[in-house]
Amino acid sequence: MIETLFPHLRPEQLWDATLETLYMTALSGLATFVLGILLGLALFLTARNGMFQNRLIYSTISVVVNVFRSIPFIILIVLLIPFTKTLIGTILGADAALPALIVGAAPFYARLVEIGLREVDKGVIEASRSMGARISTLIFRVLLPESSPALVSGITVTLIALVSYSAMAGVIGAGGLGNLAYLEGFQRNHSDVTLVATLMILVIVFIIQFLGDVVTTRLDKR
Repeated sequence: MIETLFPHLRPEQLWDATLETLYMTALSGLATFVLGILLGLALFLTARNGMFQNRLIYSTISVVVNVFRSIPFIILIVLLIPFTKTLIGTILGADAALPALIVGAAPFYARLVEIGLREVDKGVIEASRSMGARISTLIFRVLLPESSPALVSGITVTLIALVSYSAMAGVIGAGGLGNLAYLEGFQRNHSDVTLVATLMILVIVFIIQFLGDVVTTRLDKR
């Protein structure tokens, strides 16, 4: 039955492509989460009326974030080819897509982190500061826990964007479901392969969204 509906689809090929997409999304998502938290905290703390208000530092980080957040991902991949080749040694394969995925997603998530931190009750922050809390205590015991629902919601959106980015990276040889849909599906006129690869991407997105919603709901104390 499956062979009749999808005559050109090879299950092992679909499985390998799915694993590559999950690999790219997971590794770039982890790096994006860490970098996004650091950049978001830097933006929040150095912003106007922040604890370490510094217009120069805030403006510099903000410009960098805005620039890389605004560049279309497919163009960003091309711009980073020399850097990727130097760092990874090749511009093909799942590993070669990671630098562009991280550079493209981390600034986007950093803005979501900054927005989430701004939603933390100012009274809670001031109360902690008046009790002599260190900056590390304030960050790890107040800011991050209080903003955790927004942070999880933000990384959920970012992971879904990374799935989409990985599909675009696949078009230029990064592997994954995007590569399968383009090379094996579109270029060879195998519409069944393109359809199944697209459906698999949708399944991954729905699972990420479901898990993100569950975690956000459990963290939200309101």
